[in-house]
Amino acid sequence: MTGLPMLAGTAAAQTASSAAATAAPTELSAQSRSSRPPTRLRVYPRYQPDGYGVYPRYFPGRNAVRDCTAYYVQEYRPSGTVIVPRMNCFWRRG
Repeated sequence: MTGLPMLAGTAAAQTASSAAATAAPTELSAQSRSSRPPTRLRVYPRYQPDGYGVYPRYFPGRNAVRDCTAYYVQEYRPSGTVIVPRMNCFWRRG
């Protein structure tokens, strides 16, 4: 019967330490937070679309020529490998 009082002492110590940890709130959590609304930012567009709805409007200059290179690349998709067209264009002097 000597082991029984030892078990009762450890159980009481565990309940006392867990009760002390949950009962003592920290000062930071006890403080009430001021509830102010979030800061609102206004966002303005950089470019305005022209009359044709083109956005952004770009004028490369007089006598400009658009030079395009078209090619095919392989794309690995879950359904299988497919070949898709790609195009790269830039403006050059004409």
